Amino acid sequence: MNRWPQTISIDAFRDTWVLEGEPLWRRVFDTHREKMQIKSPQIALGNLEKIFTCTFKLANSKGFQAMSLRDLSRETGISMGGLYAYIGSKDDLAAAIEEVLRKTIDDVMSDQAVIDLSPVHRLKAIIYGDIYMNEIMHQWYYFCYLEAKGLSREQREAAMQMEIKFDERILETFTAGVEQGLFTADRLELIAANTTSMLQQWYLKRWKFGLLATRIDDYAAFVFDITLRNLRYQDA
Repeated sequence: MNRWPQTISIDAFRDTWVLEGEPLWRRVFDTHREKMQIKSPQIALGNLEKIFTCTFKLANSKGFQAMSLRDLSRETGISMGGLYAYIGSKDDLAAAIEEVLRKTIDDVMSDQAVIDLSPVHRLKAIIYGDIYMNEIMHQWYYFCYLEAKGLSREQREAAMQMEIKFDERILETFTAGVEQGLFTADRLELIAANTTSMLQQWYLKRWKFGLLATRIDDYAAFVFDITLRNLRYQDA
């Protein structure tokens, strides 16, 4: 059965978690709806796609801090008044991007089917799942990491907490493996932080992996193998 996480593949992941197209923009709408004047998803979805897609485009070309809402209005073809019906400010826009990504990561990683796996298989699902999400939602990850330093203090702290929570989720899996005698390493916190850093490289250094002709599953397997080695995994 091609069902994530029993089957570890990007096709199985995409079948279980649809994180692009209309389902993604409905997720954005559901996350952000209380802060918008537009309450009808039928009206909102198309404009939300324009707003967020053009935000990523402008952030990549000139930087989010240099981007103005007037720039965004021109790029989207939505009037300033129309934009304000969806976002009150650039801070609101950045907060929405962070919140959508954070909630998506929580949904995927907190899935009971992943939690119920044995520690080694759960670790594999976390590593592969995060890289698959990186691939599908690359612009969202890249924005939250690269633009965090220029955001408000509250948003910077939210971005930091998102990373810390991911470390903690990996650490919980390590600890379960230690309790079962599968992992024998010390300094588990540092190993968790190192694993997170390796995962971040997939979206921060995409150009380098392109030059190396590195495929997504090859890189996921590399991170998984290195992490198991660092944990001194004892195959029962």
